[in-house]
Amino acid sequence: MQAPELSPAPDAPETPARPFATVAVVGLGTMGTGIAVAVARTGRRVIGIEADGAAAGRALARIEEATAHAVDRERLSPEERAALLALISVGDQLDAAAAADLVIEEVPEQLELKRELFAELDRICPPHTVLATGTTSLSVTRIAAATARPERVLGLHFFNPVHAMKLVEVVRSVLTDPQVAEQAAQFARELGKEPVAAGDRPGFVVNGLLFAYLNQAAAMFESRYATREDIDAAMRLGCGLPMGPLALLDLIGLDTARTVLEAMYEQSRDRLHAPAPILGQLVSAGLLGRKTGRGFYRYEAPGSSRTVPDHSAAEAVRVAGRTVESVGVCGSGTMATGIAEVFAKAGFPVLLVARGQDKADKAKAQLARSLDRSVAKGRLTAEQRDRTLGLVTPTGTQADLAGVDLVMEAVAEDLAVKRELFAALDKIVKPGAVLATTTSSLPVISCATATSRPQDVIGMHFFNPAPAMKLVEVVSTVLTAPEVTATVLELCATVRKHPVECGDRAGFIVNALLFPYLNDAVRMLEEHYATVDDIDTAMKLGCGYPMGPFELLDVVGLDVSLTIERVLHQEFREPGLAAAPLLEHLVAAGCLGRKTGRGFRDHARR
Repeated sequence: MQAPELSPAPDAPETPARPFATVAVVGLGTMGTGIAVAVARTGRRVIGIEADGAAAGRALARIEEATAHAVDRERLSPEERAALLALISVGDQLDAAAAADLVIEEVPEQLELKRELFAELDRICPPHTVLATGTTSLSVTRIAAATARPERVLGLHFFNPVHAMKLVEVVRSVLTDPQVAEQAAQFARELGKEPVAAGDRPGFVVNGLLFAYLNQAAAMFESRYATREDIDAAMRLGCGLPMGPLALLDLIGLDTARTVLEAMYEQSRDRLHAPAPILGQLVSAGLLGRKTGRGFYRYEAPGSSRTVPDHSAAEAVRVAGRTVESVGVCGSGTMATGIAEVFAKAGFPVLLVARGQDKADKAKAQLARSLDRSVAKGRLTAEQRDRTLGLVTPTGTQADLAGVDLVMEAVAEDLAVKRELFAALDKIVKPGAVLATTTSSLPVISCATATSRPQDVIGMHFFNPAPAMKLVEVVSTVLTAPEVTATVLELCATVRKHPVECGDRAGFIVNALLFPYLNDAVRMLEEHYATVDDIDTAMKLGCGYPMGPFELLDVVGLDVSLTIERVLHQEFREPGLAAAPLLEHLVAAGCLGRKTGRGFRDHARR
């Protein structure tokens, strides 16, 4: 009996030639099941193959359950489900793959297991059949070498959950026929996916960038630089990421993460890819993340996403903070006016201090325009705008700061300029007042030692735009008094910001994790491994990032990014943190991103 046809998946483009009419999926775990259903939705016949009859029965039950859920959520009608199931057969005989035009392998991530499977598939399948591995970290070339048809072997790296994730990495070895790669890309498009081309190296595009970042987050936690909660909150709130790195490691599985990192390190010999020791310790203890109920976090049960308090962790004892009733902000730029707006909205009288009354008045006018935009968008009433504006007093005289309880420095990111300002504030501001710097990359201790009261100096790193961004990195030096830290933490809560605590070292939390990832993306580009568009697409679709790395670099400014990269490299002396030569060349050429009209993309033509 002829199998019924299904209409193409939503958004699948029309194409004159549909590659791979029959597809075999070997290994029907979570990923294999998802691929089988996605392929059947396009009207293709699917041959599912498991290791034995019992596994095949469980796999078929998973497929039936998954499609039933799709009906419940109205992603499929009952008729479409029946037609889809009719296209899928599941068995335990590998010989069934002989009828397939494309075989997709989704067996455990073990090189010899995959090589043995591909050697057997090469014997079973006719010469025209394309063999694809779903590996996330192993060498496609070494897998292909187990066959007599390496030109018809490639990687198809889907992302989990398959029904929701749009990305597919199409991985070519040096021997893969370009036409086969194009057929695979077309196949992915017909599944409603977005294919990106990748070469054969550990991690490909997404994992190659993602896992180095996750590894550094694990090392940051292991060094007790910041808590797991603060590291995760910093990256979610500071970068707009859907998950923090440690929660994501728990979701992926710490054993999987360690395997990927080992493969990356074996090729790169970059110490940033060497798995953080804590990953090995947790894996050895059987604490693999959500699937075992405990990893970096503890969960209600194995497989649960709900975290529970870790009773072994002692609660930090908080000391009482100082009273803050008035605030001074030094600076006239976007960050200074944004911070002034934050405090004034919360009801604090604010002195906005600039170099001269004219600059101070212009800064207040900029603040007024920001408030007007909020009124126009319905986020603020006219009365709230007027009350906020009335709390801000512009002045060109630093001596006016004598009576405030906290001074925020938001001047140029130049250590000499900041030290000069802090030395002046030391002579002006009353004893007991808190002195805070908004630096994003300079050592807070260097600002503190410009004063006779280093115990009163702390970092408060706001993110731009300050009124909208919830995160504040609270940076205590080795000399900061505990009550000063407590004061700033309480103050952040009062102005409705989320504080994260960390020590005084280059990059703090966010920049120390973000900029090496951006630098890795530049290296990937300069090695001609993938294009700007493919890398950006891969990270947005594969990880749910709001922007790709090159979009973000062009927004931040390549000169700013280069400065931060150099600071990180100088602090940690890791060879892998050295700024990518391509980034240095673009900055030298004056291609700084959107602000100059050209960076990694030409914005002048857009």
